[in-house]
Amino acid sequence: MVVLVGLTTDRGAGERSDLTRIKKWWRGLGGDGFVALPPPTRSRYTQSDGHEDAAELFAARGITGRASFAYWHWQSHAAFDRTGALRGQLYLHWGGDHATVAAGLGAGPEGYRLVNNGPQGAFELDRVTATDPDGLPDPRDEAGVRQFLDRIGADRHGRPASPLTGPEERWLHDRLAGPIEPVVATGPSAATDPVTATDRFATALELRQALTPQEASRLLAAGQEAYAGRLSAWRGWWPVLNALLRQGREEAWELAAALGPAPADTLAEHPSPRALAALRALVLAGHDGAVRAWFRTYRTLHEPDPYAAARALCAELPDRETARAALLGAVRTAVTEEWRTAHPDADREVARSAGALTAVRLTTDDRLPRPLRVAAARAAYDQVAHVRERAARATGPEAAEALAAADRYEAVRDELLAGTGPDLTTYEGALGDLWHRYRTLSAADIGWLRDRVADPATGVQGIAFCLELLYAHGAAGEAEVRALLPRWKKELAKQYRTTYTEWRHPLVTLTCLAQDLGHPAAGELLAWWARPKPLWKDPLRLLTHLGAPDETKAAELWEFVVSGTHDTGHLMTWVLLRARLDGAHPLHVAERLIGEPGIRPYVLHRVLIGVADPAQPLWHYAIDPRSHGWWHRAQEVADTPTLSAEARAIGMKAAREHYVTRYPDQVRPSLTEGEVNAAHAWLEARADRTAAD
Repeated sequence: MVVLVGLTTDRGAGERSDLTRIKKWWRGLGGDGFVALPPPTRSRYTQSDGHEDAAELFAARGITGRASFAYWHWQSHAAFDRTGALRGQLYLHWGGDHATVAAGLGAGPEGYRLVNNGPQGAFELDRVTATDPDGLPDPRDEAGVRQFLDRIGADRHGRPASPLTGPEERWLHDRLAGPIEPVVATGPSAATDPVTATDRFATALELRQALTPQEASRLLAAGQEAYAGRLSAWRGWWPVLNALLRQGREEAWELAAALGPAPADTLAEHPSPRALAALRALVLAGHDGAVRAWFRTYRTLHEPDPYAAARALCAELPDRETARAALLGAVRTAVTEEWRTAHPDADREVARSAGALTAVRLTTDDRLPRPLRVAAARAAYDQVAHVRERAARATGPEAAEALAAADRYEAVRDELLAGTGPDLTTYEGALGDLWHRYRTLSAADIGWLRDRVADPATGVQGIAFCLELLYAHGAAGEAEVRALLPRWKKELAKQYRTTYTEWRHPLVTLTCLAQDLGHPAAGELLAWWARPKPLWKDPLRLLTHLGAPDETKAAELWEFVVSGTHDTGHLMTWVLLRARLDGAHPLHVAERLIGEPGIRPYVLHRVLIGVADPAQPLWHYAIDPRSHGWWHRAQEVADTPTLSAEARAIGMKAAREHYVTRYPDQVRPSLTEGEVNAAHAWLEARADRTAAD
């Protein structure tokens, strides 16, 4: 007999809703050095926000020392639907001592299971469900069905699909036997990944090549009806297209054309001249994500040699750095796969070493055209030190060849990379990972940054990145203002969240620059900032006071800083502003605020580290424990002899808590063993100061 849990009739029913039950349990937690933060609002969006909320709560309650806490943030809260029903695992994040947190959370509320994923993972809370003797849920038990699909594997990008039992396969076919109603899901990822349960049933079968022609036809018809005129929005297309291609049916090509670039990898899994032509068309249309699939298919059909294939495709490739980087990535993957085939018993560390060496070697490999060698030089930038370190620990001809490859790389790198830079359209975390490379700017760097600002094709994120670097280093001028003025109203005057980056909103930086230059446009920009709408700009307005600072601006900014309002760069702006007015180093300005009433310590600590180098302040609103830049600034604060003991202790605390020694594998770009050892030695040499803290 199946015990049904979480049926539709019980969903969101007042006292019985999942959210109500979990909140009731949550309110009863706490004590013995453990605090459960209140449930989140939209302002607690990430784990960094959760740690900031904890610091504020501890300060308000007078909690000192290292307390432990648990919370969930707004992204996790999406596990609940609008009625309060739990549609997926609720991830509970934490800080402090893991064992204390685990004890504080206990076994979870009645009717739910709490999974402890260890000291480097979040806790998972989900509903308890039941199954029949074959391990199958009742089809009406939504939570049970979801957990069953998770268990057998119903996601294309998950773990390899294991074989289904007879009852499991029949259960899935039965779900597709009735009327198919492709209603868009309302689960935790509905906004970005609207996949229905029906889609997951189909995926679970097609992962085992078990979707029948009749099922594929019926699913296709249902998808075309539900997403008429907008098939590219259909996230459940994969099992249908894969089955149609596998079955050699003409409808596959009509569906693939309607989906745009999304099915590139699927087409490559079914190589044919028709697939090759479709992939080439996608790449030439500007879809760089299809480059790898085009390369794979071309090799399968025409040229197995990866170097010859790369030369042929590079000649047709659009003139875009991102496209060349994608093709270089495909070549690296192919070469690495060949190496793995030749070394099937190699462990993960040896394989990673070989992958790093591949990037270094490709930079000087004349079998590749120059554009791909430039892309290789950029990809190997942070790999060459690892190659040298691993080669130094080995002996024999392979080690000598690796060192020679590193020498060849370093001999040509600067020439290849001169006048180039990163992909400014990538996710902002990747740009933040290399921010420390620009602590000093070469003439080639300045030229590239200026060219990108002047390029009408550079987007808002790219402008923000480049303009911040130019402005911070004193290399921005009237040319940048002239380039951006025609774009500011239509493009730059838009909401762009920068609290998780090392750069500010580009319109803030542009306004500061215009004021510093005394440019006529400064008045118009400031007038726009002074208007009450749009509301998103209100917290950023005061950040523009860094341009052409004066005492009136300093006073207004200070009033905001001590008001207790949420800080998104305001204290840092005041410190930099005050330093400009006083002709002082920002470190000494920040140092004077230690113990100042109205100044929140955790904000001041971040600012003290962030302004260690006034030529490149770190604008991220929290100390980033996985960043090279924040690690080096923490060291510098700790070792600056002109600072007070209290200020240097803040630097030491930040250094001790940095991942460089605690979780070095999470630091990006990855650290060499020598860098990790040097970090440990640095901390050990200052152990007496650590003890004094």
